Amino acid sequence: MAELAALDDPKTRKVNAKHGDDHGVNLTELRALAKRLKTQQDLAERLWETEDTAARLLALLICRPKAFERDRLDTMVREARTPKVHDWLVNYVVKKSPHAEELRQAWSADPDPVVASAGWALTTERVAKKPEGLDLPGLLDVIEAEMKDAPERLQWAMNHCLAQIGIEHAEHRTRALDIGERLEVLKDYPTSPGCTSPFAPVWITEMVRRGQGK
Repeated sequence: MAELAALDDPKTRKVNAKHGDDHGVNLTELRALAKRLKTQQDLAERLWETEDTAARLLALLICRPKAFERDRLDTMVREARTPKVHDWLVNYVVKKSPHAEELRQAWSADPDPVVASAGWALTTERVAKKPEGLDLPGLLDVIEAEMKDAPERLQWAMNHCLAQIGIEHAEHRTRALDIGERLEVLKDYPTSPGCTSPFAPVWITEMVRRGQGK
């Protein structure tokens, strides 16, 4: 904790605060620290319990994803309130867990929109890598009905799923594009030069143009 405190930089903290993250540790330096520590599950558990954002990010880098029980992961996702911790927990830990599919189903319908966004992130992963058994038209029905008025984090996750369906599944591409055009979610999102807009119709069209769609 002392080492993390020494790495805290006010300028980095100020930039992170704009994205809802309350820490000031450069992520490159954090990853270097994790590389030195290597995998240490017990230390990861203790770091998580501090509730400090930088410590939790470090915990997610040095933990063993398959060591967490299902209920522990459910508790952790409800404790992960800052965007970066939530994102790393889902992508670095839950996606590698044997409980990922069970949690995906449970979280997607959770009344807490932040928890639900984790479920949708796991669904997006399946859309891209293991779509067998998914009801893609049903997912599009839910997105069409709920995405426009969803809270920001959940809306972002649903939009990513919409784009992934359009990119990966040509038979649903026209409908995905139509939903995106009508709902106009993230249509005016500021996008840096050289980056692809998160507006689903633009995102889908660009990824297909690059040959990433099927």
